[in-house]
Amino acid sequence: MQSRTLGRTGRSVSVVGLGTWQFGGDWGPVSEQDAAAVMDASVESGVTLFDTADVYGDGRSEQLIGSWRQANPDVPLTVTTKMGRRVDQVPANYVAANFREWVDRSRRNLQQDTLDLVQLHCPPTAVFADDAVYDALDALVADGSIAAYGVSVETADQALTAIARPHVASVQVILNAFRLKPLDRVLPAAREAGVGILARVPLASGLLSGKYTTETTFSEGDHRNYNRHGEAFDQGETFSGVDFEDGVRAAQAFASALPEGVSVPQAALAWIVAQDGVTAAIPGARNPEQARSNAGAADLGEVPGLDGTVHELYDRWFRAAVHDKW
Repeated sequence: MQSRTLGRTGRSVSVVGLGTWQFGGDWGPVSEQDAAAVMDASVESGVTLFDTADVYGDGRSEQLIGSWRQANPDVPLTVTTKMGRRVDQVPANYVAANFREWVDRSRRNLQQDTLDLVQLHCPPTAVFADDAVYDALDALVADGSIAAYGVSVETADQALTAIARPHVASVQVILNAFRLKPLDRVLPAAREAGVGILARVPLASGLLSGKYTTETTFSEGDHRNYNRHGEAFDQGETFSGVDFEDGVRAAQAFASALPEGVSVPQAALAWIVAQDGVTAAIPGARNPEQARSNAGAADLGEVPGLDGTVHELYDRWFRAAVHDKW
């Protein structure tokens, strides 16, 4: 497993991490045993980065990771969490007192005195330009509650605003073969500033698993069922904001362009990792087999001709629909 420095944290992390939104139940139920098996398989495959959030299962994801870490204290691991989505999404809620409460809750959930990295979780746009927000985050670093902070964003403009701040360690942004806008300005700006980039939703909510057809359905509690048009949160979080049927057809074309023996999800992750400026991709996994497969993408290397295929498919299927939205 390759490793890279996670921006201004100075920490070395695997280029493929583990996203743990699924541990909270928003992709269907995941038992404690299954979650532990996924974490075991990930670490055995060389993963040293877990990403979570206080809102995933209202803390369940953090708690599962905290319990796993207590049972595996000698495993080198960086855990990045996020805060801010458990309250109304108004700038007035992004203040020092709330940050203290949220961070202390995550410290308890994760059973860590000092959190490795805390990210503002896609807050309102005005928050990214508020000096008081960064002062409050700096104070949490100063008192040892967190080691570093970053942001998770919905839009490229939000990312650029955060990257310009001197103590922002990392930016988490949707980047995959169906969402290319961060390549334009975000990745170059992050490279120049020394800010890490975590590529989230790297498989476009499973479209780039290569398993879906236009007839595929999802359970009632799965956001791929209830948030296709942004009914519950930002539409871009589900299938990267692309039309499901278009995404299925584009994924089929993506698969047909791959060399024999190269799987769709591994190729999709390898393409992300190959982008200059990306620190790590953070796919989720619901079982150990998926976790091992995801981690194996780090060994795939650059797939000949894939970058051209990605840009061709994006221009044909998605650019007009999504490029200017986020």
